[in-house]
Amino acid sequence: MKIRVLVIDDSAFMRRVIRQMLEADLEIEVVGAARDGAEGVEMALQLKPDVVTMDIEMPRMNGLEATEMLMERMPLPIIMVSSLTSEGAKATFEALDKGAADYISKNLVTSAFDLMKIQDELVAKIKAVAKRKPQFATLRSEQKPVVAAPAPPLQRKGYATLKMAFVAIGASTGGPRAVQSILTNLPGGMDTSFLVSIHMPKAFTGPFAERLNGICKIPVKEAQNGEPIGAGKVFLSPGGMQTKVRKKGVTGLAFEIDEEPKSALYKPCIDICMTSVADSYPGRALGVILTGMGHDGMEGMRHIKEKGGKTLAQNEQTCTVYGMPKSVIEAGLADKVAPLELIAAEIVNMI
Repeated sequence: MKIRVLVIDDSAFMRRVIRQMLEADLEIEVVGAARDGAEGVEMALQLKPDVVTMDIEMPRMNGLEATEMLMERMPLPIIMVSSLTSEGAKATFEALDKGAADYISKNLVTSAFDLMKIQDELVAKIKAVAKRKPQFATLRSEQKPVVAAPAPPLQRKGYATLKMAFVAIGASTGGPRAVQSILTNLPGGMDTSFLVSIHMPKAFTGPFAERLNGICKIPVKEAQNGEPIGAGKVFLSPGGMQTKVRKKGVTGLAFEIDEEPKSALYKPCIDICMTSVADSYPGRALGVILTGMGHDGMEGMRHIKEKGGKTLAQNEQTCTVYGMPKSVIEAGLADKVAPLELIAAEIVNMI
């Protein structure tokens, strides 16, 4: 049975392009195309699609309002189609808060090659979130989003216990919501450093770091090349680049951010980030792998374990896409597997 998709976009050009992208795949059927959020909600209630693609800026009813209404009346996977601007990023994160499953950027099209990349990404995400439709369908309007269990109070460990000095977190599809859930429930006063790597466009990582910094108890910022690694801070890997931890001087450590290796499929690549963390903090690194497609992060988690560190993976039931955690768990590389709402507490316990 084909995956039934409803396209909601006020641009006739984008409606046509998205329809052509999706219908080129034999497993997908576009059952309708709406010109604004109000028409989109009405069509969704009538057609009951498996997945919706949703533009953000639209007349009458914008994508945020339409997403909120659909999640209240007929919860289903929604992929936001957002612009690569600071305003587009902020609106996208707000849509994710309202229940959208993921997003894709629509203004990367400058060549046929760019169009092909977007098509591959959009098709893959639609197929991935469609498998999770029953998970969305169990939601009810009276239910609030899952709030993570508060992490236990910090207990200072004695010198006899080897302390985890660095936590490397990796995520992809569904990652922004998962990361926000975890970081907002970590206690203040931590002296452990964090590096979060999400498959995210360059224009999105800065606004996402700013958003998290405003709602978390510990400071959050986008990492910069050459920046010393401060304790008790969360750093976000910049999109479009590779972030590595390197020695600086005799005892110092800093971020090295560049485009190498250029051949890497993902920028940032979680494997590259985690491997550098494992090498820089042997036996003192905790790797955390969250929701996402594919298996990026599996080799990084393996390297952390080989260096004597610890590993934690999100469980299948709470993943938007059970790809990256699955690869880690099935390879026997997860010391612990936990639902999203308990990961913040598990991090505190494991460090």
